[in-house]
Amino acid sequence: MKIAVMGAGAVGCYYGGMLARAGHDVVLVARPAHVEAMRRDGLFMDTQSFQEHVRVQADTDASAVQGAQCVLFCVKSTDTESAGRAMAPHLEDGAVVLSLQNGVDNAARLQDVLRRPVLPAVVYVAAGMAGPGHMRHHGRGELVIAPSPASGEIARVFAAAGIPVEISDNVEGALWAKLVLNCVYNPLSAITRLPYGEIVDSPGLDVPRMMDDIVRECMAVARASGIRLPEGTAEAVLPLARSMATQVSSTAQDLARGHRSEIDHLNGYVVRLGEALGVATPANRMLHTLVRLLEKSVAR
Repeated sequence: MKIAVMGAGAVGCYYGGMLARAGHDVVLVARPAHVEAMRRDGLFMDTQSFQEHVRVQADTDASAVQGAQCVLFCVKSTDTESAGRAMAPHLEDGAVVLSLQNGVDNAARLQDVLRRPVLPAVVYVAAGMAGPGHMRHHGRGELVIAPSPASGEIARVFAAAGIPVEISDNVEGALWAKLVLNCVYNPLSAITRLPYGEIVDSPGLDVPRMMDDIVRECMAVARASGIRLPEGTAEAVLPLARSMATQVSSTAQDLARGHRSEIDHLNGYVVRLGEALGVATPANRMLHTLVRLLEKSVAR
């Protein structure tokens, strides 16, 4: 299968690299430094089970998606519309587009730009870029996707490449369950500059109680929106730190690079929707504000 990854940061490099390693024709659309390194040396995948240079195609231009049967859309939430407009003229009529992004509304936003169906996907992978063309995997890697005529084939192809895929009729609920996790760990990791394991393993501090406050607010907003959250959403928060102990959040990584983060589409989204629905979200408001202030400080 010919596969394009639009926005090949850590998430895009992990899934694109796994598919390329399995023999698929993969092109990664990424920033110039990453593209130069991958063209020269391939993508170095530093995972929990293997370390390997994987040969991929790489390009900086959205036109590289042309001819792809499947497009993994992995750009930051802040860039959804602009990246969607850039690649729209180059998409094949029958291409399957999957949104592998944080937040809960990206697939709908991208669909509005492309004027064609976009499959929402919930991403559970801990990964980061250790340098140009160097992806470091910290754990997990499964996807949850919505049902569609193409979903069965996508699940089969991905599973053969070592990527577990669940097809769910409640992807919206799964996206919200992922949002709950992101609203806890993304800002806390960014503010403290600590990996998930160290945040939770903090004797003398009642971190779990603070996390409960964030979770309760998110779940209250979800319920007020009519979202059917999966069972065990709240109970999954603390165990995540054990399964991704060395992971530093994407928000922390963005701040470290001096980039704008996705916090407006995480805690900020919960705050805005809570205001519209009359649900108080003080913990999420505080975290959103603190991260935005950190963005202001690192941009100087």
